[in-house]
This record gives sequence, structure tokens and C-alpha cells, in this order.
Amino acid sequence: MILKKTWIRWSLAMAVVAIIAGVVFAQFGPGARLGGRRGFRGSPPEFGAKNDWEIDEHFQHDAFRFARVKYSSYGWRDKWAVDFPESDLNLPHRLRELTSMEVHPQSVIVELTDEKLSDYPFLYLVEPGDMLLSDDEVRGLRRYLLNGGFLMVDDFWGEQEWDNFYQNIKRVFPDREPEELPLEHDIFHLVYDLQEKPMIISIGAWMGGRRTERPDAQEAHYKGIFDDKGRMMAIICHNTDLGDGWEEEGVDPTYFKEYSERFAYPLGINIITYAMTH
Repeated sequence: MILKKTWIRWSLAMAVVAIIAGVVFAQFGPGARLGGRRGFRGSPPEFGAKNDWEIDEHFQHDAFRFARVKYSSYGWRDKWAVDFPESDLNLPHRLRELTSMEVHPQSVIVELTDEKLSDYPFLYLVEPGDMLLSDDEVRGLRRYLLNGGFLMVDDFWGEQEWDNFYQNIKRVFPDREPEELPLEHDIFHLVYDLQEKPMIISIGAWMGGRRTERPDAQEAHYKGIFDDKGRMMAIICHNTDLGDGWEEEGVDPTYFKEYSERFAYPLGINIITYAMTH
């Protein structure tokens, strides 16, 4: 197994999260919201973002740690860092606040060729519309996923970006097709019960009065890639942007209510809980 034994023990304990993570989002008062648009501009980051809480020493190696993937690409070379650092600060903060998880205050940035990739059972990858994985990255991602890891892909829009992502993921798994997840799937109901598969748009698009990012992105898609035993190894969130819902929660209270509180955090918590318990 690629994942460490401590993560296996911790994932079993995570099964209780779906039962006791009953804190409702109504408890988010205006003063509770985090900020937005504080950090990454210019040069890409080398290290993850750090929150200000302390982790219990007994959970130093068992706490959930948010891991963002740095990948190779053409075009704008730093798309992997979109929404950083706010999303990487705010989602762990809400996970800690709204669930029973032990959450590490320090997120990390990892490459698919990293020897320590197995330390992180959940990876977050954004903006793959210009992604161009090297052969080593393809092999690293395939090995990681087949040995127990979980990948969340987020924030890419329209047919051209889908085609580029599809070509890359087919290099990872030539014999596996992404499968559309029905609304009835557990991932939409495990902790928070979603009644629709949400399209979460950027705050810029929302402020401009749009309901989608692009004309050829009229419907949100959530697709899974499964191993031979039926375990979901990856969820692909296309024509939607959970990361902006995390990043921009403190910018506008109406956007927070409509997207962050209603969809981005509930679904993000569901996905992480599902990844750690299946």
C-alpha cells in the first residue's frame, strides 16, 4: 500500500465524522468569515499555507493535511497555484471548525514525482485546462492512485479545457473512463445533504451578473475514476470552482451565502470525508 499505516488507522476513525459533523452553517456569523484575496501574486509559492492553531502532539502524524498538486503545464505556467493561499487556509479552517477531524494547520505543495507523495492520502489539483504532465508525473499519479490515494480535480471550464484534461488523464489510465456521478451518489450526501450538483462560479463572474464562466459550460459535471474493485480514486469537478468558494468567502456576504456556505464547503467536506473513509 502507498498510504502509511497511520493514515489507515485514521481513516477508520474518520467514519464517525458523518455522524458527529452536525454543526450547521447557520453558525457562521459575519464575524466568523475568513478573508479573501490576501496572498499569492507574482512568483509561484514554494511552500503551503499555514493557519495559526496548534496541533495536538499526539496527532502530529495522523492529522488531515491539505495537499495541493504542482504540475507541469504549457500556457500560463502557474495555474496550479490559482486560489492560493486563501483556499488552502480557509478549507482546513472550516474542516476543523465543522467536523471532528484533527486538521494540520500547515498545508503542503507537492509534485507528482515526490518521494513523499504517499504521506498525503488526498490531493487537490486545479485548472488542468493547460496541464501537460510529464511521463514521470503520469507514472507517479498512476502509482499513487492505484495504491490507495485520492485526487480531487477542480476549476476548469468548457470543452477545450476538458479535452486537454482528458488527454492527460487517459495517459494515466488508458483503460479507464471518467464516469458521471449521479446525484444519488454518497459523495453528495455523506455529511451534508446536497439537493443538486452545484455550479460554483468565480466571484468575478458572479459580480458581473453571469451564472456560468463560459458559454460552452452550461452544466456542472462531477465524474469519478474507479479502480478494479470499484473504489473511487478521483473526483473530477468540471464547469465548477469549489476553490473560489473557499478562497472568496470573506469578500462579499451574498456570495458567501449563495456559494461558499451553501455549496463549496459542504461539498468539499463531503469529498474529503468520502476520500478518507472509502
